[in-house]
Amino acid sequence: MSVAPAPPRTASAELSLLLTPPPARRAWRLLLARVGAMCMVELQKLRHDRSELYTRAVQPALWLLIYGETFTHIRAIPTGGIPYLDYLAPGIIAQSAMFIAIFYGIMIIWERDSGVLTKLLVTPTPRAALVTGKAFAAGVKAVVQAVVVILIAAVLGVALTWNPLKLIGVAAVVILGSAFFSCLSMTIAGIVRTRDRLMGIGQAITMPLFFSSNALYPVSVMPGWLQPISRANPLSYEVDALRGLLLGTPAHLLTDFGVLALATALGVTCASMLMGRLAK
Repeated sequence: MSVAPAPPRTASAELSLLLTPPPARRAWRLLLARVGAMCMVELQKLRHDRSELYTRAVQPALWLLIYGETFTHIRAIPTGGIPYLDYLAPGIIAQSAMFIAIFYGIMIIWERDSGVLTKLLVTPTPRAALVTGKAFAAGVKAVVQAVVVILIAAVLGVALTWNPLKLIGVAAVVILGSAFFSCLSMTIAGIVRTRDRLMGIGQAITMPLFFSSNALYPVSVMPGWLQPISRANPLSYEVDALRGLLLGTPAHLLTDFGVLALATALGVTCASMLMGRLAK
């Protein structure tokens, strides 16, 4: 049985197709598309200049090789029966990710000075999508850095898990942690509005954040006045989740993910509110 050919399109039908707007995408799909676009723009910069990843891998390697190996032999810090180098590795992953993200606001100020930020702010892209895209781009950069640290730790004999699901969880933790610290940096940039001031504040808070967390030692060995500060430090929750996923130690994963997600949401909100002030 032959099939009748489809009737040819008339000029009026083709014209109506051109004049009819495409169906509008839902708001959440549009927001995700714009966040993804901003994230890809940031990652293009990494593809053209990868030297930052190589130079930033030096410091975590030194922490593991010198600090980790030394305290493994000293055995002065209680780690719950695991070698200190194993205990330290997740903390160094979180530290290296934080160090990448905490100076992310400098890039925002540079974009302001070059006129790029002003052009971005006049587009229909919401400021929250702009900030979120940049924050999660910082998270993806931190994941690449975390892979380098994991490989170094594996070479040194750290007993890490290679379970794919747990490694996906590790990537999610690193992205959330880095997204928060990059939003913190962008918030500070919106307040101080100069690179020199941001650099000074970033250098002033990175080490206190690191040493007041559980990256180097358990919270239980800290002075009493420092323990509440450690429990309020998002880096402590990131380290706790990384240890639970990579080493299998007792962890509070639901709490860790919840705190990091809440901190990231608050960071995006604050950075979005101050983005317009930065562009003035």
